[in-house]
Amino acid sequence: MSAVKISASDVKKLRDMTGAGMMDCKKALTEAGGDINQAIEILRKKGQKLSVKRADREAKEGVVLAVISDDKKKGVIVRLSCETDFVAKNEDFIQLTKDFAGIALENMPESREVLLGLAYKNGLTIGEKVTEQIGVIGEKITLSAYEKMDAEMVSPYIHMGNRAAVLVGLNKADASFFEAGRDVAMQVAAMKPVALDKDGVDQSIIQKEIEIGMEQARQQGKAEALLERIAKGKLGKFFKENTLLNQQFVKDNKKSVSQFLASIDPDLTVTDFKHISLG
Repeated sequence: MSAVKISASDVKKLRDMTGAGMMDCKKALTEAGGDINQAIEILRKKGQKLSVKRADREAKEGVVLAVISDDKKKGVIVRLSCETDFVAKNEDFIQLTKDFAGIALENMPESREVLLGLAYKNGLTIGEKVTEQIGVIGEKITLSAYEKMDAEMVSPYIHMGNRAAVLVGLNKADASFFEAGRDVAMQVAAMKPVALDKDGVDQSIIQKEIEIGMEQARQQGKAEALLERIAKGKLGKFFKENTLLNQQFVKDNKKSVSQFLASIDPDLTVTDFKHISLG
């Protein structure tokens, strides 16, 4: 039986559909007997094999994007991770992250796992597309983080070079509040608060701070009976430095973030924030 002739147009079509190299596309089509869908499956399997081979590699580079809906009432953050800065700066890789973020925004899935199962293009799910790209690019690639938000108004911020992204939810919607929300989102990226206010700080974090404070007091020779009280007395400073609404506002350190928002509207505040960065 003669070999199936693979046309240049079929190779180009497969490359346009998958982003794989010309020779990889030709080999896959040859193996598939010219069947494009089977060739896509072959390329995906190549990615799956490569994924296993590179499973122990670290994917600390990548692209982090935040996008919001036209009405500014919902938003998502997606992090697509890779191994090298070279890949992270590639326009196709950035566009792929944008595609995934757009699908996430449209569907608002409950988790990263659900997001990976959503339809992408050409019969592939997002998760399958990620696996395919491992074979195309030759690096460990993973859709490693996803967050979503609903609020009266959502403001996004993407840090330079797509290395971090933040969403801030406000309790009131007005065109004049959007930039204020973005300023607060920049604050989150710079100061990395652990919670919105002291009520939102995880008890394990508080307990750890108390233990650190007790040990510091012990080293200073304070009486054992007083250690816990001294440590708890220091929590106020911790909350001020590490909770968003109580932090000094980076653009005007004479105000806290909550005071900054109140200066725009007495009732304006943050209801939630999400922060994802590389690493």
